[in-house]
Amino acid sequence: MADDDSKEVLHRYLRAGREAVIWKLDGLGEYDLRRPLVPSGTNLLGLVKHLAATEAGYFGDTFGRPLRDPPAWFDDDDEPNVDMWATRDQPREQIVELYRRVIDHADATIDTLPLDAVGLVLWWPANRQETTLQHILVHMIAETHRHAGHADLVRELIDGTVGLRKDNDNMADGDTAWWADYRQRLQKTAQSFDPH
Repeated sequence: MADDDSKEVLHRYLRAGREAVIWKLDGLGEYDLRRPLVPSGTNLLGLVKHLAATEAGYFGDTFGRPLRDPPAWFDDDDEPNVDMWATRDQPREQIVELYRRVIDHADATIDTLPLDAVGLVLWWPANRQETTLQHILVHMIAETHRHAGHADLVRELIDGTVGLRKDNDNMADGDTAWWADYRQRLQKTAQSFDPH
């Protein structure tokens, strides 16, 4: 496969993950976007904010192409998990617009540089800091799809919406009764292994 073809395949997978994450926000209000529904505090808007910061670093700073006018919180090392939740003064539109701006910036890096372009990830261990665009693409595909999976579960906890994409949920056919029965069967099987 030619490098251009390889780059396009990698870029396509990254785009699919990005679209899935953004889709998970559709139709929800500010409260549901921010709800921490698991003990770690994972929430939908926080996942988008995190991915914006992550892509800005990997496709910007790593290749000497820093994002222009980054938000002040990008450099806030004092606040733990600052990129994992949206503050009261950071509405959905602001976070999504930032993510789209970062995506455009990242896409320009991907389009401009060859897969073997060398970059430095200064926050990685010294013996692994030097890397390539190809490595960063693979890294960000994994990162984005991992968080798309988190978003899928959080969204299901909010209102039951599940699926891969808006136009293809990639779920088994079944009505509410079928899914309830399916879940019961899984629960019964799991209980057969309960040591108590």
